[in-house]
Amino acid sequence: MRSKWYELKPTAIELRQKGISLREVERILKIPKSTLSGWFKDVKLNHKQQEKLKTNFLKALIKARRKAVKWHNKQKESRLIIAKSEAEEILSKLNLEDNSIIELALSMLYMGEGAKNGRTAIGNSNPLILKFFINALKKIYGLDITKIKCELHLRADQNPETMKKFWSKELNIPLSSFASVSHDKRTTGRDVVILRYKED
Repeated sequence: MRSKWYELKPTAIELRQKGISLREVERILKIPKSTLSGWFKDVKLNHKQQEKLKTNFLKALIKARRKAVKWHNKQKESRLIIAKSEAEEILSKLNLEDNSIIELALSMLYMGEGAKNGRTAIGNSNPLILKFFINALKKIYGLDITKIKCELHLRADQNPETMKKFWSKELNIPLSSFASVSHDKRTTGRDVVILRYKED
């Protein structure tokens, strides 16, 4: 018994021989893949046709990956918006004058970002995180800001003096505190500041 798509078989085979993928033939002619697979079983493709199929497959794969990246980025953006909203709601309920809460937040931050080699230090490229670190230490432990030493880790295209001035202003730390500067010769990544507190 002939299928209802039998009249389209010559057209489908012709498209296949032009290097059109099975999925694309299905989309064009609205014929199920199972039917097309049977029709194409004995269709022989020359080298040029096979290369065209391969090229089209790779193009479709790149296109699909780009769409997937866009979808994932959109999902990530959505999750970040929700997380930010939830974080702001929680923060609005906290008493930031309570030193125990600030100390808890500082402890959690240090567990994630702080040095674990016996010295008091933290490295980050986010000014807000570094500002909180400094202000929390000042509020809870009476930090002597003159004892803070900063290390700048820059991209190869960044000017040390410009970046020193930027971070000095952002963190309200004297320029003299910025002693060490290094460059990433691969010119990748962002600038990172490492704060060290020199204890007596």
